Amino acid sequence: MTELPVAPLPINVLLVEDDPGDVLMTREAFEDNKVANTLTVVNDGVRAMEFLRREGEFADAERPDLILLDLNLPRMDGREVLAAIKADAELRTIPVVVLTTSEAQDDVLRSYSLHANAYVTKPVDFDRFIEVVRQIDEFFVSVVRLPRR
Repeated sequence: MTELPVAPLPINVLLVEDDPGDVLMTREAFEDNKVANTLTVVNDGVRAMEFLRREGEFADAERPDLILLDLNLPRMDGREVLAAIKADAELRTIPVVVLTTSEAQDDVLRSYSLHANAYVTKPVDFDRFIEVVRQIDEFFVSVVRLPRR
């Protein structure tokens, strides 16, 4: 008897990104993908931590299954956000993919030392950017087993 493939469950993704162009491209990549994942966007590190801690306007926010985190953010940069997430017992199990323009080896090493789950440099080319976001999405939906909410 052949088993039918199980459709992947949609996941909630928090995108922490201040560049409107990158937000637009990421939304497009998610919309074009097969799985209807929820993409929530906040544009700075302080708002990211408010969202994750369900503070203020985010009191009813659903816990994300995956965080896509830019490093270069206003008010609280991505390195500080990553450190705060991984230092918090309630949040540390959420996978964090650093998605940034920085190719600096120091940023790569620091991100991994802060327990990032992956470090991805944003491609400059539009089509390649869309493909990279789709691959991240596909990997975390179809390949990786995420912690239950």
